[in-house]
Amino acid sequence: MNSGLIYAGVALLVVVIAIITVLVLRRRSTATIAYAPDAEDVAAEQLVAEQPVPEEISTTLEVEIPAAAAGRLHRLRARLARSNNAIGKGLLALLSSGELTDSTWDQVEETLLMADLGVGPTQELIARLRTRVQVAGTATPEQIKGMLREELLILVDPMMDRSIVKNAQGRPAVILVVGVNGTGKTTTTGKLARLLIADGKTVVLGAADTFRAAAADQLQTWGDRVGASVVRGPEASDPAAVAFDAVNFAAQVEADTVVIDTAGRLHTKTGLMDELGKVKRVIEKKSPVDEILLVLDATTGQNGLAQARVFQDVVDITGIALTKLDGTARGGIVVAVQRELGVPVKLVGLGEGPDDLAPFDPIEFVEALVGDS
Repeated sequence: MNSGLIYAGVALLVVVIAIITVLVLRRRSTATIAYAPDAEDVAAEQLVAEQPVPEEISTTLEVEIPAAAAGRLHRLRARLARSNNAIGKGLLALLSSGELTDSTWDQVEETLLMADLGVGPTQELIARLRTRVQVAGTATPEQIKGMLREELLILVDPMMDRSIVKNAQGRPAVILVVGVNGTGKTTTTGKLARLLIADGKTVVLGAADTFRAAAADQLQTWGDRVGASVVRGPEASDPAAVAFDAVNFAAQVEADTVVIDTAGRLHTKTGLMDELGKVKRVIEKKSPVDEILLVLDATTGQNGLAQARVFQDVVDITGIALTKLDGTARGGIVVAVQRELGVPVKLVGLGEGPDDLAPFDPIEFVEALVGDS
């Protein structure tokens, strides 16, 4: 009897031990694995202020095929010519009117200044044209047209590197798009994605303009149309955190390029410009920033240069995207902004269509101003 009780006790003990073992194993299988970041990761996490992971990362399979990037400015040249007749037809009418008196040259100067060329470039152009006309003695309208074309091309400077960084060695190229609200910054970001995809690149868009409610939705629409992934966060979240997440996600999916739209509130508020500087610093915890494009509204003319100066002081601008150049813009702003910042105009917006953003071509630009030979 005693031995039977002993056997029963042993059996019960075995069952209890088995149950405990199963429960322990189940608990281990569902436990959260703690991650111990290294020092560099800790620094990055502190800078992004413990923001949540992106609210939405989406792609779409039904996409549009953007128009080829090559030759876009040539196809859009008529729009550019219509909006810049003050430089082309206006100057040619004055220079071909017969004897070029001091009064005529004063009118030439006024025309160039009204075209937003700027005082320095205007004086240089007039001095060179006057010298060439005096040396030639008499010049036909076609000869004057040729002189004007050559001198304008020198001012636009065809030797500047206008290429946009699209690839980086072993990582996605990072493009930061900056500018004030109203310049077409978010639209330009979306159109730039189309340009890159037309060039065969895979693109991730970062919706870091979190202070404008419609900006993320707007960028999402652009991304969905061409199959670009969009990384976004909750409204009013830290822009730097969203930018960091976008670069991190682009690296994970091995994208060619990540393009980040930034907040564009009034550039006169120092704190907001500090925020832009922070976005750049946080991104650099993950990857170098390869390109910083400043979007300027060409219709603001010389007033836009004030914006350009402030942005250049905060981040190192590498190129300009001039929007609305097909409207009431005056083409001299191309020369003025390049002189002011020492960086090239790389993109121009010439319409409201999705493929109306074109790589800037100095020769095509000047030809559009003065017409073909």
